[in-house]
Amino acid sequence: MALIPATILTGFLGSGKTTLLKRVLTEAHGQKIAVIENEFGDENIDNDILVRDSGEQIIQLNNGCVCCSIREDLRTTLSDLAEKKRRGELDFERVVIETTGLADPGPVAQTFFMDDEIAESYLLDSILTLVDAKHGDQQLDDRQEARRQIGFADQIFLSKTDLVDGEAVESLIHRVKHMNPRAPVQKVHFGEVPLSEVFDLRGFNLNAKLDIDPDFLKADDHDHDHDHDHGHGHDHHDHAPGEACDHPHRHVHDDDVKSFVFRSDRALNPAKLEDFLGAIVQVYGPKMLRYKGVLNLKGSDRKVIFQGVHQLMGSDLGPKWAPGEKKTSKMVFIGIDLPRDVFLQGLEQCQV
Repeated sequence: MALIPATILTGFLGSGKTTLLKRVLTEAHGQKIAVIENEFGDENIDNDILVRDSGEQIIQLNNGCVCCSIREDLRTTLSDLAEKKRRGELDFERVVIETTGLADPGPVAQTFFMDDEIAESYLLDSILTLVDAKHGDQQLDDRQEARRQIGFADQIFLSKTDLVDGEAVESLIHRVKHMNPRAPVQKVHFGEVPLSEVFDLRGFNLNAKLDIDPDFLKADDHDHDHDHDHGHGHDHHDHAPGEACDHPHRHVHDDDVKSFVFRSDRALNPAKLEDFLGAIVQVYGPKMLRYKGVLNLKGSDRKVIFQGVHQLMGSDLGPKWAPGEKKTSKMVFIGIDLPRDVFLQGLEQCQV
């Protein structure tokens, strides 16, 4: 049986997860989707699109989709769904997991890698994070869960942008991109998002195309190069000497979730790199939210693609370096208070 693609939908309370989910479920796309909700609360999918099956935690929707709540834990629920699909009792093509607004998506993502049975049935496609444009800044200031949700994201949707002025929206986008430069940010209006931007993003796919972020290997357009220091609560803009910065309100955020990029034009020593990455993951794994890279390893004529979540790390051979292509390694790390200098110096010592 082909692996079932799974999408994690996260975002702080009131960010519009249910609105987006409802739109995805009711759109005439012909796909059968199983939705797993952390709980059926007041905010759950409207009852008018639910056909309740008394006493069962799996609910059949009248458009052929199914909806269920997490009964014991996510693993059990996923396992139940896959088993029912195998037996022909349920028909669905993909799974969407809607987390509670206070959830950390990390353990949810790890379920797909740490459990062999789940890994044999499902393929984690991506983590989508919704951010409420009106309350986002305050939530990011106050709540680490909100910051972590940004750090884990493969795609970020900004909701309620009609409730705030353009400058505030741009400021929030700028802040979010500082925290996670690898996730595209897109404004959404009442959950209206093309399905192509919700499903099959391959954010966790180690395939060579890196199609989740085609700009990943291009020059950064957000000044996230590793010669910038993101650690002092100020941003880096191009100003003439003495010129006033026109973003004064951007200087107050010193988020604990930050990103930095390592680039090298020298080949990396595979054994040294493996030792170093193994060591930092042992020490900082819980604080390493997402990390991803394209590597030029000595002795390989192919790109090596690697990525990880917390302590889980994997790599895969990508395509061959094209004739005349500059062999540059580039890695992005997103995490909570990671010691940037330790990472960058360590990686520099892995160069041949």
